[in-house]
Amino acid sequence: MTDLGNVKIDPRANVYFDGKCVSHGIELADGTKKSVGVVLPSTLTFNTGAPEVMELVDGECRVRLAGEEGWTSYGAGQSFEVPGKSSFDIEVSKTLHYICHFG
Repeated sequence: MTDLGNVKIDPRANVYFDGKCVSHGIELADGTKKSVGVVLPSTLTFNTGAPEVMELVDGECRVRLAGEEGWTSYGAGQSFEVPGKSSFDIEVSKTLHYICHFG
């Protein structure tokens, strides 16, 4: 478990892609926003508003950022960055637990 200190947590889940992705929004004491969640094995496309850093806690996936031809593999303990107002394809091969850092 990660100690996040003084945070606000939205107890209502954000459910996307027919339940293949479920997350909860959190806000730290300094106003920083994050989400924590899980993506089940699938291939999905996410759109971003703000820039994001996806920190992978457990699982395995391949990611293709908008405009790129190739895929990059990631696993637990790794992260990848996605520009704001963009998108990325993700192919999850082993259930993925993540923390998304916004901004």
